[in-house]
Amino acid sequence: MSFIEGIKEQARKDKKTIALPESEDERTIRAAAKVLEEGTADLILVGSEEEAKKMASDLGVNIDGAKFVDPATSEDLDSFVETLYELRKHKGMTPEKARETLLSDKTTFACMLVKTGAADGLVSGACHSTANTLRPALQILRTAPGAKLVSGFFVMDVPNCEYGENGVFVFADCGLNQDPDPDQLAAIANDSAASFKKLVGADAKVAFISHSTKGSAKHALVDKVVAAVNAAHEQYPDLNCDGEMQVDAAIVPSVGASKAPGSPVAGQANVLIFPNLDAGNSGYKLVQRLAKAEAYGPMLQGIAKPVNDLSRGCSWEDICGVIAITAVQAQD
Repeated sequence: MSFIEGIKEQARKDKKTIALPESEDERTIRAAAKVLEEGTADLILVGSEEEAKKMASDLGVNIDGAKFVDPATSEDLDSFVETLYELRKHKGMTPEKARETLLSDKTTFACMLVKTGAADGLVSGACHSTANTLRPALQILRTAPGAKLVSGFFVMDVPNCEYGENGVFVFADCGLNQDPDPDQLAAIANDSAASFKKLVGADAKVAFISHSTKGSAKHALVDKVVAAVNAAHEQYPDLNCDGEMQVDAAIVPSVGASKAPGSPVAGQANVLIFPNLDAGNSGYKLVQRLAKAEAYGPMLQGIAKPVNDLSRGCSWEDICGVIAITAVQAQD
């Protein structure tokens, strides 16, 4: 069974409700139809029911099982306005501005659905930037208790691959933090390990990635990764991690044994923590395109409730996968 089929099976066991604010997007409509057919989540589409169903009809798909909420006619609009005003008045929010925002920004409205428990999670980003998804999520849902920061990870499922957990990896941060400091890298590693365990069901083995392995190169960039490894050992003593190491030392057993003998992670890593966004974003896209990997994300971790971003280059099948993963995250 593939990674995503296992996720879908898990999602069906305790079905959750996921809000989709991009009801005007063709890929979202196709994905919604498939999710409803497979029974991996209940769905709330934010926007015009008439327009969404017309698009579905034109595409030859069925979304009749979805619930529709149009902000302009929602009976919850007034209470959402009051809640958003109370949450943001210290930042200059007025009731009038709150109403305008909720009527014009469907992602903000969808965040209110999650905030009030009408939905268990949210998936957006097929036709909006990460900032458009993240900003209202942080303003309304806030960070999870104990979270040091919000970060983004991808679940990578590489076909015919003997590395990682049968070809499955978590890569982080690949979509959010541009140049995390050592403490932030350590926190990203700890959160990513928890995400790996939750979604893959196996123990995480975390490698901090660098162009150096165990002192083979000297540079300030290497020093940052070494400091991150030390911070992780100190702050998260139960985290199985090591570094700094090159990618081949992290995932290939023979190379790991040669370059980092005695490491508990080298040659076995299934969670790769990249030193900055340049490396992480480039790394996941290279594996996705050249190795024909399935890339699910960028998933967000550190938010109080499950909110997940999509790449604007995603397919409708990608959206189905991220909805299922979001549903599993919501099972907590």
